[in-house]
Amino acid sequence: MRPVRVGLIGAGRIGASHAAILARRVATVELAGVADAVPAAASRLAAQLGVKAFGSPAELIGSDEVEAVVIAASSTAHCELIVAAAGAGKAIFCEKPMSMTLEEADRALAAAADVPLQVGFNRRFDAGFAAARHVVATGGVGTPQLLRSLTRDPGLANPGAVPPWTIFTQTLIHDFDTLLWFNPDAEVVEVYATADALVAPEYKSAGLLDTAVTVLTFDNGARAVAEASFSATYGYDVRAEVFGSAGMVTVGDQAASSLTHFGPDGRRVNTVRGDVELFLDAYTAEFAEFANAVRAGREPAVTGRDARRALAVALACVESVTTNRPVTL
Repeated sequence: MRPVRVGLIGAGRIGASHAAILARRVATVELAGVADAVPAAASRLAAQLGVKAFGSPAELIGSDEVEAVVIAASSTAHCELIVAAAGAGKAIFCEKPMSMTLEEADRALAAAADVPLQVGFNRRFDAGFAAARHVVATGGVGTPQLLRSLTRDPGLANPGAVPPWTIFTQTLIHDFDTLLWFNPDAEVVEVYATADALVAPEYKSAGLLDTAVTVLTFDNGARAVAEASFSATYGYDVRAEVFGSAGMVTVGDQAASSLTHFGPDGRRVNTVRGDVELFLDAYTAEFAEFANAVRAGREPAVTGRDARRALAVALACVESVTTNRPVTL
């Protein structure tokens, strides 16, 4: 099919990674250019990839050279950028979270009602996670009863730069989407969350929470635990488990390869050190799905409604920590 001409907004760490994947790894996409709220950042990234640097996000959205927009800007800007891109008739891929409040989520969904809108929950496109979900969806574990999902980031370089509640709205939101996906046709009806600053306790007074555990109750009776930490010294650790009436499925392995070294100090395995390294193929696959949805004129596999469901759980966790009690959704 004719490649989808994509413009990317956001030249930070994940934006730069997405731009390189779009330019080099997705045959059904042509990276038409990049933009950023800081024009110099867009210019640097554009020069690295040999593409056009737009002067502003608004210029990129309004350009006839762009038929779809990938939003990798600051999360607080996501809603406004979705509304603007939808108003220009562009298909939209937005990094999670789609918005910071449910009111913003509803506004974004209403604005994008007539254009494809996909949200970046990359675990759905990882081969292992997708295979595990297929086992669950086809009855391989029977009725889900206990679920688990965890995210442990490999380090906390600058604790002072982490916005309050990031562990729920930016990190665990992936786990909430995974748990909803792994428990088909069920909804979360109650959450209880606890969190603290164990990695950098001196920043707790500034709002940092770097360690969290949440318990979710679903309307089909299943219980789930989601946990996160910002300091896994051994690498980037993402895992999930579904236990049911007929069995169990697990997914997630931090090994960088199948190599295991046996020596005088014991057994050693090299581990993956970052999200892009672990999910490179998943990022590629989610953009391929986006391009396919745009060309087919269909709804993408991961929608804005999925993003709203995960955000609702994340915000309920914020309320639970604030009030120190379970919260009903």
